[in-house]
Amino acid sequence: MTEHDDKPDVVRRKRTDEIAHAIKDNIIEQNLGPGDRLPQEKDLINQFAAGKSTVREALKSLEAQGLIRTRTGPGGGAFIETMSESRAMSLLSNYLFGKNISISDIYALRKALEPLVAVSAIGRIDEAGFARLNELIAVYDHEPADDDERWRQRMAELNFHSLVAGYSDNSLLAFMCRFLQRLLKELAICKDIYLLSQPVARHQGIEWQRQLITALQAQDGCQVYRITTDHMRHAEQAMLTLQATLVSQFLHDE
Repeated sequence: MTEHDDKPDVVRRKRTDEIAHAIKDNIIEQNLGPGDRLPQEKDLINQFAAGKSTVREALKSLEAQGLIRTRTGPGGGAFIETMSESRAMSLLSNYLFGKNISISDIYALRKALEPLVAVSAIGRIDEAGFARLNELIAVYDHEPADDDERWRQRMAELNFHSLVAGYSDNSLLAFMCRFLQRLLKELAICKDIYLLSQPVARHQGIEWQRQLITALQAQDGCQVYRITTDHMRHAEQAMLTLQATLVSQFLHDE
C-alpha cells in the first residue's frame, strides 16, 4: 500500500470522487469524444498524486456510470464511452426503485412538460416524422384482436409522444418527457392497467393527437400547447379511472 492509499476509507472515498470529477472535467476541456483514450493509469497517478487503488476506484466509478469502458491487454486502457439514452434512463430508474412513484406523480410532470416539448418540436418535424405519427395512430385506432395487440396499442400510444419529443430542440426536456413515458411503460400498476381486457375509450385522445399533428404542421404554438395540455389532463383522468377499476376488481376478487 502506498502512502497515498494509507488513509481512512472516508478520506479515500472523497479523494476518489474528486479524481472522478476531475477526469470528467478533463474530458470536457479537451473535447474528448467516444472512442478517445484517457491517459494511462500511471500518468493519472502522477497527475493527481494519488495511489494506484484510488485512481482505479475513480475509473471504476466512471465505468459504472457508463462514461468510460476499460480494455485489458495490448492497446488496452480506458476509453470514452457513448452513454445511450436507454442506459441513462435505466440508472435513473434504479434511483427511483422502491420510492412508490404513482400515476399522479408522473402526470404532475407530464402535464407541465409535454406541452413544452411539443411546442419545442415546431418546425423540426419533417414529412417522414408526420407520416410516422399517423402510422402510430393507426396501430391503436381500432379495438384489439387479442391481449398481445392490446399491449402493442398501449405502447404505441406512448411512442406517439416519444416521437414528438425526439424532435425537440431541448435535449434535457426531451429526455425528461421520454423518461416519464418509459416510467408509464414500466410501472407495475400501469402494466396491470394495460392488461385489463375491458375496452379503452381512445376516441378523444386520438382526436387530440390528430389535432396536434395539424397544429404542428401549421406551426401554431398556442394551439400545440393547448391541445397537448388538454390531452395530458384527459390521459391522466383515464389512467386514474382505470386504476380505480383495477383496485375495485382486486377487492371484489378478495
